[in-house]
Amino acid sequence: MARTSIFAHAYAVVMAGGSGTRFWPLSRRRHPKQLLELFGRGTLLEQTVARLHSLIPPERIYIFTNELIWREVCRRLPQIPRAQIVAEPASRNTAPTLGVAAHEILRCDPEGLMVVLPADQVIRKLAEYRRVLRAACEVASTAGRSVVIGLRPTRPDTGYGYIRLGARAARVAGQEIFEVTKFTEKPRLAAARRYVASGRYLWNGGMFIWRASTLLENLARAQPHMSQQLARISEAGGVRSPRSFRRLFPRLEKISIDFALMEKISDIHAVAADIGWNDVGSWAVVYDLSRKDGEMNVRPARSLCLDSRGNMIVAQRSFVVTVGVQDLVIVETDDALLVSTRARSQEVGKTVQALEKAGLRELL
Repeated sequence: MARTSIFAHAYAVVMAGGSGTRFWPLSRRRHPKQLLELFGRGTLLEQTVARLHSLIPPERIYIFTNELIWREVCRRLPQIPRAQIVAEPASRNTAPTLGVAAHEILRCDPEGLMVVLPADQVIRKLAEYRRVLRAACEVASTAGRSVVIGLRPTRPDTGYGYIRLGARAARVAGQEIFEVTKFTEKPRLAAARRYVASGRYLWNGGMFIWRASTLLENLARAQPHMSQQLARISEAGGVRSPRSFRRLFPRLEKISIDFALMEKISDIHAVAADIGWNDVGSWAVVYDLSRKDGEMNVRPARSLCLDSRGNMIVAQRSFVVTVGVQDLVIVETDDALLVSTRARSQEVGKTVQALEKAGLRELL
């Protein structure tokens, strides 16, 4: 890769620690959403890494995950150095994770540029995605500046954070760049409707770009206590000193980067992106993105749907037959069966809470 490339100092930080409870019973604590093969070849995590091909090499990719699935992540991504697949000893949300990642990158490269990517998203316009990353990295290469990739909203969804755009700042690599004036986390429906109608808001998909030094400087101002704790972790050897990391990391506050930082700092820019993005938040979304039969059912080859329409069926072993039903989600695994309406499939996550409360941990 030519050293003159805007990606010459880019380091990907892939966030792969989530549990994906809304995909129960297929997703479990040891097999969460990012390790599901829902679309195309490979898991959502593998597809996230594959999209970086020719932009950021494996030796500059960090994966942050949890101890339960670390071995499986290593198995799935043999091209990533094992020292860069980090098993967090406790769930602390995104701000502590990104602070640790920034110290690791800065240790390797004083000019290191962090490209933060969730591991559980679908992006279908690959060429456009790469152009967006190129533009975002170019803007974020300026010290002190933070960049968020914003997605054009298609509906007033209350499950996403929103970014309010200010003035158009530039056009870089064919992409419009805007100043950001406000972050709003998961608004009420009435507010979401106003945001979408105004045309001045983007969805926040959790994709951020900044210099590692910029992130740490901002954390020092906005979260001084966390900043000191992160420095202690780094001084103790960071992720390459597992004993110290396991002892110190759980002491960090559990807080997202949005609340910890993005709502408090200035000099934030957004790339308005149309990249075929979806965060795959429920079985209903999987239905929308999947190929359907003539009666609008998504179903495996070993199934039969009679007078049935609009159903989403996943079955690992059984031959499934439906008669006279519509708009259902039916998911069968070795030890569990889920039946839900598509309209309420976002509530499947409550199942996990109910199972845990009932002491049925073997199903989690």
